[in-house]
Amino acid sequence: MQAPEPLEGAAAAAPSGLQVDFYVLPSSDPQARITFACKLVDKAWRLGHRIAVLCADSAQRSALDERLWAFKAEAFIAHSLLEDDAQAPVALALSVPSGGQHDLLINLKDATPSGYEGYARLAEIVLDDPALRQAARDRFRFYRERGYALHNHRLTRF
Repeated sequence: MQAPEPLEGAAAAAPSGLQVDFYVLPSSDPQARITFACKLVDKAWRLGHRIAVLCADSAQRSALDERLWAFKAEAFIAHSLLEDDAQAPVALALSVPSGGQHDLLINLKDATPSGYEGYARLAEIVLDDPALRQAARDRFRFYRERGYALHNHRLTRF
């Protein structure tokens, strides 16, 4: 799997300050989204980000929860369900957390999340499926119309 690169450097700030990164995966398998989310969470967490992961539903959140505990054999990624600990450095949520505890929102839903405006960074993870890519294009257009800094990362291997 290709490492997510943009979290290291500061991008040019948009008028709003929000940076949106689209990660287009070379797979249509829903598990690929979970796997890449773990990789992105791991890298962002190690760089000192506080992360909220917006899951599509409770089944996806449970799968991500399990995968994060076992993602790396040498270490685990400390995380919590949002309702159990809203202050956790990595919170798994079914709705966008408010309150400013996190600076990175990872969106695993196929729609623009309401409440994203309170974050410095937003990551959209997109599967290689025509309908999902079209929904991602719509979100890209939505963010561009608002003047946010946009970055598109088309991953070639997984």
